[in-house]
Amino acid sequence: MNAPRQVDVAIVGGGLAGLLLALQLQRARPGLSIAVFERARERTRKVGESTVEIATNYLLRRLRLSTYLYERHLPKNGLRFFFDTPGRDAELTQMSEIGSHGLPLLPTFQVDRARLETDLMVMLEERGVDLRCGVKVVEVALGEGRDRHRVTLEDDATREVYTCRWLVDASGRASVLARQQRLRVPEAHALAAVWGRVTGLEDLDAHPDEAWRARVRHTSRLLSTNHFCYPGYWIWLIPVGEGVTSVGVVCERGRFRDAVRRRDGFLAFLREHAAVRSLLTRVDLLDIGSLGQVSYGTKRFFSPGRWGLTGEAGAFTDPFYSPGSDFIALANDFLSALICADLDGEDIEERCAAYDEYMQFRYEATMLLYRDLYATLASYELYRLKWNFDIACYYNLWLAPYMLDEHLPVKAIASELRRKELVLQALRNFSRLFQTLEGELRGRGQLHRHNLGQFYYGIAHIDWLEQIHGPRRRKDVLRTTERIFNGVRGEAVAILDGLRGEKSEPRLPLYEFMLDRSLS
Repeated sequence: MNAPRQVDVAIVGGGLAGLLLALQLQRARPGLSIAVFERARERTRKVGESTVEIATNYLLRRLRLSTYLYERHLPKNGLRFFFDTPGRDAELTQMSEIGSHGLPLLPTFQVDRARLETDLMVMLEERGVDLRCGVKVVEVALGEGRDRHRVTLEDDATREVYTCRWLVDASGRASVLARQQRLRVPEAHALAAVWGRVTGLEDLDAHPDEAWRARVRHTSRLLSTNHFCYPGYWIWLIPVGEGVTSVGVVCERGRFRDAVRRRDGFLAFLREHAAVRSLLTRVDLLDIGSLGQVSYGTKRFFSPGRWGLTGEAGAFTDPFYSPGSDFIALANDFLSALICADLDGEDIEERCAAYDEYMQFRYEATMLLYRDLYATLASYELYRLKWNFDIACYYNLWLAPYMLDEHLPVKAIASELRRKELVLQALRNFSRLFQTLEGELRGRGQLHRHNLGQFYYGIAHIDWLEQIHGPRRRKDVLRTTERIFNGVRGEAVAILDGLRGEKSEPRLPLYEFMLDRSLS
């Protein structure tokens, strides 16, 4: 065995998270020596094809990939949701719909993961990154104190050792370092998923119903992430270019049928839904994949011992709303800041603790959008309120600070963390409100009463979107938060009052939403 190779940063895993981190580090510190170790020899199709606003801001602003993404991938026309009858027999044009009627103000993309990762590898090799494909990491030894970490690789019959100052686990669900350190935390939100890629899907934008196309001002539904929503599960359609569409189903595990994991079972399940079936008349299924458990957490993301996790090596919440690449953006930003601070001689313990706590906060806040709430997907009437809450909070509380890099200074993040429990309590209160409303509607047989014939422009309630591009005073953020909370609660209790024949209390001050109390 040759003498160990020395690098500043070793990244285990050459998927999206690891490659983006390598590019980010190389841009931040061009003289940094970086090695990326990837087991696969070739790039293959992967799920996770859809970006949302934080991830896109990261790709365009931080990594300067705007021209590349517009030239090589597809602009995304937001998120779009369709709702069905209890018999799952509504025609596509009858379904109530939430979505856009024009390309959104804030850009997002539908990406071909195989193409993106292949292109990122070329970019990294051109910048001098040591990219090793077709190698297996057989041993990771963390250094004590200031000692360097050791990574042992195996390529066919040969072994090679790298030593590094920083070690990053970006190995996806293999979680090489995370499993070694026993960091994985089980998640009670039990989901299973099956997916594949198809060709020959019917063109949503060439539908013969002129009135249906005109309803969205002839904007492209095809370019949206399309969700077909049902009690306890949803089906996605995502275009990835060149006639290929990603199709998948995410389901509460208790409702999951193992037969759906097989090619014939997957297609048969999709065809149980009339609207989806109408789009699949000529499809060819190219591949299929599945997961028996989608979500999980981690005990920690970053260590002052100069290692960290990014992407699915750390945690994964839920594919609904496509937050996976947002978590990559956050983790990579924090890792880049930690690595640069360490190289500059800073004692990173305080920074590391703040960043790790913030990632755990974001994980928990995101999971509160999903846990025990998949039943709400059955109802256009109910889900429209939940969507209004979720998207407005995302823009106001998460996206706006990210675009101004307010998540990076330790003092700023410490200030956010002081309000952590208040935010989480408000999210728990709204979760209970949505569950209460679902139970009342279902108990009266009215859960599906508005699932046909409706269209809602998905950001009609957000008249402050332009404001998030610049600095905002804390009182303006709080005022917007109070508007969001009272707007959604007001509509929810109006529905409940109509069902119960009662009259609820009027608008609440912001602090009351953050107490452990019922909102209904």
